[in-house]
Amino acid sequence: MMRDRVGIFAWAVFAFLALTSLGRADTISYADAVTTLAKECGADIKKFCNGENLGNGRIQACLEKNASKVTPTCTSTLGSVITSISQRQQAQASVFKVCEHAISQYCNGVKGDGNILSCLIETKRVDNRECNQAITDARWR
Repeated sequence: MMRDRVGIFAWAVFAFLALTSLGRADTISYADAVTTLAKECGADIKKFCNGENLGNGRIQACLEKNASKVTPTCTSTLGSVITSISQRQQAQASVFKVCEHAISQYCNGVKGDGNILSCLIETKRVDNRECNQAITDARWR
């Protein structure tokens, strides 16, 4: 039974990764992640994780600890949300490297990450597809 759930979870994560790797990263905001998990995993969270705080991955750890008892829908949703948040974090971490040329070309002399990001978003001249995609994947646009 546990191996079946783990297999379903692994398959769901693999399918999600395969589909998202074809194009841009389908990232999700933290607020949307909480909403999605509440909708798809609410009953499981209430049943197995009642009283757990949301912070520091406690709900994720609780659901994973109870993977053999959690519904397949929740397991699949959890995998998708984790993957999406991870992709968003990776995109956010890579924006300044990916957009290095555009930053030096259009935002030279601008100080501070937030100001540089605003400059990149506001300038309509950035025609670097990878830079624009990285900003979009990071959900900063």
